[in-house]
Parts: sequence; C-alpha cells; structure tokens
Amino acid sequence: MGTNSYAKKGDILSRFLLEREKDPGCFGNKYLRDIILNFVIAGRDTTAGTLSWFLHVLCRDQRIQDKIAREVREATSTGDRQDAGGVEEFTARLTEDAIGSMHYLHAALTETLRLYPAVPVDVKCCFSDDTLPDGHTVRRGDMVNYQPFAMGRMKFLWGDDAEEFRPERWLDGDGVFVPESPYKFTAFQAGPRICLGKEFAYRQMKIFAATLLYLFRFEMWDRGSTVGYRPMLTLKMDGPLYVRASPRRSIGN
Repeated sequence: MGTNSYAKKGDILSRFLLEREKDPGCFGNKYLRDIILNFVIAGRDTTAGTLSWFLHVLCRDQRIQDKIAREVREATSTGDRQDAGGVEEFTARLTEDAIGSMHYLHAALTETLRLYPAVPVDVKCCFSDDTLPDGHTVRRGDMVNYQPFAMGRMKFLWGDDAEEFRPERWLDGDGVFVPESPYKFTAFQAGPRICLGKEFAYRQMKIFAATLLYLFRFEMWDRGSTVGYRPMLTLKMDGPLYVRASPRRSIGN
C-alpha cells in the first residue's frame, strides 16, 4: 500500500504507517506492533469493559438511567419539537459543547470506574530508592502493588455509602462535576504515569452512552440475575451481559 493510500485513511495505524514511509528509521515493525498492542489492551478492552459495567448498573437503577437520558436530551435539544429523530439527526447535535455539558453522565461513568475499575490491580517497580508519602522506604527493584477495585470500596476513603452506586457524590451543589485526587481515584493512575488517553476515553464513552440512552431504554433480561467478574489484567464480566433494549419514546419510557 502506497503513501497516497495511507493518506486517504483516517485511522491511527495508517497515520503511523504514513510517518514510517517518511522516516523508516523511527517507526520499525516492533515499534508499530507495540503501538497496536497498546491500543488493543489499553484503548479497547478497558473502554468496552467499563461500558458493559455502566449498562449493568443503569439496568439496576432506572431512576439514574432516566436522569442521564433526560440530561442527554436537554444537552442536545435545539428547541425544536422535532428533535427526537434517529441516530443521524442525534449525532449531528452531539457537539463538543453538548458533550461537555453532560456532567451527570460524566459522574455516572466515573462512579462506574470507581466501583468497577478497568484495571482492578496494578503494580509499579521502583527504579531507585525512595520514600513514600507515609514514610515507608522502598528500594530499587521493589514492587509496589495497589488495588483500585478494593480502594473504590473503602469506607474511610468514600464514606459509609462506599459500595453504593451514587453519581451525585461527584457533583457540587450546582450539578457540576468535581474530580477527586487521582491518588484517591486511581482508575487512570496519577502523576507522570497518568493515562494519556483519559480524556479520549471519557469522550468515547460519553458519545457511545449518550447515543444509546437517547434512543433506548435498558433493563436486565432476567431481573433476578447476578453478574460476576473475572479479575484478569482488565476487569471482565464473568459471562455475557443479557439486557433488553426498547425504543425510548420519552423519558421514563
């Protein structure tokens, strides 16, 4: 495939291949392989898994689901009674300003990540001797493990309702999203190693979630069913998530 073919494509891999033709020494096969592997692991499984857990918790609380759907409708409304329309009409109104004004949706996704972090257990390796903020000494080569899954359920961090799914904990009195310290909410890590794709992931999830909730209402296929998890590199559901989707003709339906 030649340069012109790569230039016509808008995907990230094609952009890297185009740069490699300009400067073959900077983008070898191993480098490109590592880039693609990183996108597959960090940019696909994590986002897809979070959206699955997001739908699960919304099926358990229709009040929250309807509140998000109402916010999405208000954020994308043009004042025309014909706003309803289909997916193409809706996505045309899903602008950056509209997405940015969806604070409750942002809070609900963040609350999902608090309880169901995409990476449930993480580890860091010390490159040099250091002292942690609590005074604990670590040596070069030591491994430090931390568990975002358990941390998101600690009452001394999040209060007595730590195990409750409550998006409101992320909003101020005016309904504006207020982030927590990344050292408390570690879903995207913190400091120099904070996830480079954090904002992209939020935008991707908000677009996907807003479109689905604008068009459909979701409920568990079997209301008595339970959903387990498999603690792997990413937090996967232990089996498929069976939901029923019905057209959302109005908020509350």
